[in-house]
Amino acid sequence: MTRDYLILHSRRSSVVLECPPDEAPLWRYWGPRLPEGATPGAALRDTRPLPSFMLDFDQPLTVAPTFGVGWFGQSALLAHRDGQDFAQAFTRCDVEWLQQDAAGSALCLHLHDDVARLRLDLTLRLDAASDVLVLQSVLHNLGDAPLDVQWLAAGTLQLPGHCDNVRSYAGQHVHEFMLQVDPLTRSLWRKESRRGRTSHDCFPGAVVTTPGTTDDTGLVFGAHLAWSGNHQQTVEWLHDGLYQWQMGEWLAPGEGRLLPGQALHSPELVATCSTAGLNGLAANFHTELRRRLNWPGGAMKPRPVHLNTWEGFYFDVHPGPVQELATAAAAVGIERFVLDDGWFHGRHHDRAALGDWWPDETKFPNGLGELIAHVNALGMEFGLWVEPEMVNPDSDLFRAHPEWALQIAGRPLLTARNQLVLDIARPEASDYLFEKIAALLAAHPIGYLKWDLNRDLAPAGLANGTAGYRAQIHAAYALMDRLRAAHPNVEIESCSGGGGRIDFGVLRHTHRVWTSDCIDALSRVDIQRGFLQFFPPEIMGAHVGTAPSHTTGRTQSMAFRAAVALPGHFGVELDVRQLNDADTAELRGWIDVYKQLRDRLHHGRVWLGEGGDGLRWQLHGDEASSDLVLLVLRPLPSSHRYTPTLRLPMLDPAARYRVREVLPAGTVRPTGRHHTAPFFDAINTPEGLVLDGAWLAHAGLPMPRTQAETAFLVRLERV
Repeated sequence: MTRDYLILHSRRSSVVLECPPDEAPLWRYWGPRLPEGATPGAALRDTRPLPSFMLDFDQPLTVAPTFGVGWFGQSALLAHRDGQDFAQAFTRCDVEWLQQDAAGSALCLHLHDDVARLRLDLTLRLDAASDVLVLQSVLHNLGDAPLDVQWLAAGTLQLPGHCDNVRSYAGQHVHEFMLQVDPLTRSLWRKESRRGRTSHDCFPGAVVTTPGTTDDTGLVFGAHLAWSGNHQQTVEWLHDGLYQWQMGEWLAPGEGRLLPGQALHSPELVATCSTAGLNGLAANFHTELRRRLNWPGGAMKPRPVHLNTWEGFYFDVHPGPVQELATAAAAVGIERFVLDDGWFHGRHHDRAALGDWWPDETKFPNGLGELIAHVNALGMEFGLWVEPEMVNPDSDLFRAHPEWALQIAGRPLLTARNQLVLDIARPEASDYLFEKIAALLAAHPIGYLKWDLNRDLAPAGLANGTAGYRAQIHAAYALMDRLRAAHPNVEIESCSGGGGRIDFGVLRHTHRVWTSDCIDALSRVDIQRGFLQFFPPEIMGAHVGTAPSHTTGRTQSMAFRAAVALPGHFGVELDVRQLNDADTAELRGWIDVYKQLRDRLHHGRVWLGEGGDGLRWQLHGDEASSDLVLLVLRPLPSSHRYTPTLRLPMLDPAARYRVREVLPAGTVRPTGRHHTAPFFDAINTPEGLVLDGAWLAHAGLPMPRTQAETAFLVRLERV
C-alpha cells in the first residue's frame, strides 16, 4: 500500500483502490495483473473535468456507493430509520490488513457514517492461487433506533467500458443452465430471484465479455453470489463509460431490520477475471470451489460410481426388488447404492409422509438394516434420500405440529408437489429433524445423503408473521453442519428438483449437486456445459438414464448416454435388472472406463470448445499434464463431406503426444470406408500414434465421420 492507494495482486490479476480522505475508497482498477508499483499516477478527480449541470463535487464509483448525497446510480445500500437517515455517506475509512503474503492479499475496509450512525465492514480477498476476488459486506447499526435495510450489496465491482455482452443462465425444471447473451448498453441489466432458493430460472451469477472473447482468448469477468436464497444482480453503465456490477441478497420486507447493535451479513460475492477467455475463467472458479469443499477426512476420495433408484422404482421400493437391483448393480461395477424417495413411513406417492423420517413398516418391517447389510456385503456404500425442509399435510408430523409449516395468518397454505415448507428456523423443528436423521445415521453405516428441496418458498412466514426466506436458508445450512459435525464421514448431495440449488453457498456444506432431473443425454450436453462454467466436474452428478428418457421421451444409445455422463460424477439411474445382455456388458465397460479415467477427469483443468461441423468437445488435464482426456460429442448429423480437424491450442507445441482412442471392452467399431480410415485404426491399438503437439495445436486432430448422437474418446499422453 502507498499513501493514496490500496493494491491487491494475485498471479494474473490486480485490484487498485484510491483512498481520498473523508470518504470510501474509489474504484480505480480490477483486471489483468499490473506490475509491482504501478499506480494511476494521479488522483481520479484530477483527471476528470466537471461536466455542465452537475454537482460541484465529483462523485466517482466507490467500493460502496450510497444513496442521497450525490451518487445517482445503483447504490450498495438502501436503508432508513422510520423514514429518517435515508441518505448515507461514509466519511471515514479505517483499513485493516487481514493477510498480505505469498498466499494472497486480504483487507477489511471499515467505513463509518457518523451521521446515519452505521458502519459497513467490507472485506476483499484476492487469492493468489485462483485469481478469485471474494467480497463480503457486514452492516452494523450503531444508532439507538431500528434500521430498516432494503438492499445491501455483497460487493460492488468496476468493469471496463469496452465490455460488450453479459452471459447469464435462465431455465426451468428439467431444463437448467439455458445460456442467455445480452448486449451491454446504457440500459440497466438486472436479474432477480424471489423464489427462496437458488432457483432453476435465475442462476445467481454471470460472465461479462469484451470484444473478441472466445473459449480460450479474450478478457472476461465472472461473478457468482454464494447464496442459496433470494438474490439480485445488476450491471449499470456509468457516465464515465465504465460499468458497475453489484450482487447481493434480495431482502423481503422486514428481513433487513436491524435493532440497535445488530449487524447484517451479506453472502459472499465470488468474482474473477481472466485474459484466457471463458475456459480461463472457469479454471479460476474451479480452483476456488475446490479450495472450499469440506470433504470427509480433509480430501476428496475418487468419486464412486453411483446408482440412484429413483427412475428405476420411483416410490415402489420394497426390500426384495431393491436387493435384487443392488446385486445387479454390484455386478456391473457400481460402488455407491442410493435409495431414493419411497422408503419412509407412509410414503407410497408424493401426496403424503414428508416429515415422518423412519422406515415404512409395510415396506421395511425390519427397518433398513437388512438392505444396508446386503448393499455393504456387495462392496458398495449405502446412501439415502431425504427432504428435511418439507412436510406433507398428510403426515404424522403435520398433524402433530401444523404450526411448524411456513405460513401467514389469514392466507391459504399453498402446496407444491403436495407439500409445504417446514419452518426449520424453529429450534424445535430443527431439533426434530436432526434427531430423526441422526438416529438413522447412528444406527446404520450410511455414507451419503441425497438432500432434496422440491419447491419454492411461498408463503414464507415465520411464527411471528415476518418473512422467513433468509432465516430458512441459514437454518438449512446450520442443520447440514450439525449433522456433519455429528457424523463427519457422511457426504451430502444438494438436489432441488434437480438443479434448483447449485451455488457456492450450499457447497460450503455439501459435496455434490444433482445437475438436473433431466437425464436425456442430448439435453444434458448443454446443461452440463453451462454448469462447468462455474463448477468443477467432480461434483456434477451425471447419470446414465433410461431409454427412452422419462423426461423427454427421446432415446439415445447406451454409448452416447454413458459418454455424456462420463466426465462428471458418473452414475446410473435405471433398473439394471431390465437391461439386455448387450446393454449390461456395454454399461459395465463404460463403468470400467470411468474408473480408469476419473483421476484425470476430476483434477486439473477443463477446456470446453466447439469444433467444426457441430462437434462439441471437452479436454481434461492441465498444460503440464502427461495424460489428458479428450471427449468429442456429435449431437446432430454431419453437414460436411469430410469432418474438419479439431485444433487443441492448449497443448504444448514443443511436446509430442501418444494418441489412443478409448473404447469400452468389447466395443465393435464400425467398418467400411464410409466410417473409418487407417488413422483411426492406428489410434485404436495399444501403441497408438505419436503426434507433434504443435501440429495438434495448429492444424488439429483428425475426427472420425460418425452419425448423430455419438462420441469419440481419446487419451493424449506426453512422450
